Amino acid sequence: MQQKHSFKKIVLFLLLLFISATPFVSYADENFQIEADAAIAIDAESGKILYSQNSETPTGLASISKIISLYLVEKQVSEGKLTWDEPVTISEELAALSTDPRLANVPLEAGQNYTVKQLFDAAAIQSANAAVSALAEKIAGSEPAFVDMMREQVEAWGITDAHLVTASGLNNSDLNGRIYPGSTPDDENLLSAKDISIIARHLILDYPGILEVTRVPSKVFDTQSDEPVTMYSTNKLLTGMLYEKEGVDGLKTGTTDLAGECFVGTIERNGQRIITVVLNAHNTEDNPDMRFTETSKLMDYVYNNWTYREIVPANQEITTIEVNNAEETTVPLVTQTAINGWVQGDQEPALTVTLNNQNNPELVQAPLAKDTVLGKVEAQLDNLGSVAEQPVTFTSLIVAEDIEKASNWVQFGRKINEFFQKMINFF
Repeated sequence: MQQKHSFKKIVLFLLLLFISATPFVSYADENFQIEADAAIAIDAESGKILYSQNSETPTGLASISKIISLYLVEKQVSEGKLTWDEPVTISEELAALSTDPRLANVPLEAGQNYTVKQLFDAAAIQSANAAVSALAEKIAGSEPAFVDMMREQVEAWGITDAHLVTASGLNNSDLNGRIYPGSTPDDENLLSAKDISIIARHLILDYPGILEVTRVPSKVFDTQSDEPVTMYSTNKLLTGMLYEKEGVDGLKTGTTDLAGECFVGTIERNGQRIITVVLNAHNTEDNPDMRFTETSKLMDYVYNNWTYREIVPANQEITTIEVNNAEETTVPLVTQTAINGWVQGDQEPALTVTLNNQNNPELVQAPLAKDTVLGKVEAQLDNLGSVAEQPVTFTSLIVAEDIEKASNWVQFGRKINEFFQKMINFF
């Protein structure tokens, strides 16, 4: 009996040894790639790029275009130019578009009034194309005029390579001749993955209430109707959906023949929100939901291999500096504030110290008041960059307490000592 227990212990020990010796498999390697034409992941708060794959090439984005339109609706409401309860009357053309079986929609009746909020939710949740076109006409008078507003808005964000011709992202061939002047019959919106991440970031940061809409897996449209329609989100990563992923609460899918299967997603874990973009997911013949599985993989990659943490704490001594005429000639310099940032893997960012008077140290003279800035320290992070202004990765170096000037007797004694040292060295 004792021998049997001993044998079990040996087997368990060898098993644990094998497990501990097996390397943890993560995506943090040079071979990691998203199965799509383009992809990007960014930190929503700072805009820090955490992954980039062909992210600057303009390509089709289909209904992801609606996030620009949704932003403009939010902007109109915030500026008091539109209210959520305001009625929108549906034209014959849009009523016909809303019942096209080939396109994502909720059915709209010609001459019927729907509120801005109803149409906004339909566009955000079920990607209703006629609904967003109705909002465009309500705001700008016509969809082409609204497209001009879209172009102006993205240019204000520094996006200069956008090609926008519709409010919905549909191909012109689906609009029955209602196309933007000068565009071709089969024209379509084009943006890069990086562009899309910039737009999504502005939408989420400027109007965070959008996430209360996009997190909803289903909602009834037009509750006053005799035959209300239940809208279902096109985002299969939401709670209760097929590929449910904890923390996902947005944002928008897109599909056309040109764009392929696309998705801009957002997820929050441990207080850190990221935005991901996957354009034209590959192998959709074998898996029509590749945009969701690839997005999930990209989200896991970021959280498994990046950590947002304190790199250098506040009030930490970084270096010392000689101060002329001080009671203590060598004075420690400490960080004024903490440096926080995204760090990949277990890397420890190198620190670069720059002193204000490093070329002329004799210019640093006592007395010095507490918190006097005498330099800075910067953490050297990766070079992936940011879609916004570069995150702050430095802090000032300050003296932690008042530095008193040495008394005349102390200064005199030092000069005598320096004199004798020179004499000794001379002889």
